[in-house]
Amino acid sequence: MSSMQPFHLAVAVDDLGSARQFYGGLLGCPEGRSSPDWVDFDFFGHQLVAHLDHGASRVAAHNEVDGKDVPVPHFGVVLEWDHWHRLARALQAGGVRFGIEPGIRFQGQVGEQATMFFFDPAGNALEFKAFRDPSRLFAK
Repeated sequence: MSSMQPFHLAVAVDDLGSARQFYGGLLGCPEGRSSPDWVDFDFFGHQLVAHLDHGASRVAAHNEVDGKDVPVPHFGVVLEWDHWHRLARALQAGGVRFGIEPGIRFQGQVGEQATMFFFDPAGNALEFKAFRDPSRLFAK
C-alpha cells in the first residue's frame, strides 16, 4: 500500500459541544479551525468536519456482514493492530455503547480483521478496524 494523502469528510451533527466531547475528548482528535456552525478535527491524520445541522436525521440502514448487522453509511479508520486494541479498551472503559462489540471478523480468512462499530452523539456510525498484516487490507 502506498502513502496516501489525508481524506476530508464532513458529517452533520446536532450539537457541536457533544461533537467536541466525543471526537476531541473521547477519541483524542485535536481540534483545528472552527466557527459557530462547524469544527475541524484531526481524525487520525485526516480532516473531519462536524457541521451543525439541527434538522439532521441519522437513520441508518444495515447490511449483514459475517453474521452482524453493519450500519450503512459508516466511516472510520484502519489503525495499527496494537493501537486498535488500546482504543477498544479505552472506549470500553469510557462506557461507549457499541453497535457491534470489538472483536475479530473473518477469523482465519483472507480478510481477518479486528473491528468495532459505535455511534457519535449525533448518530453517525463509525467503524474502526485493524489488520494483523496491513498488506491484507485489499486482499481477495
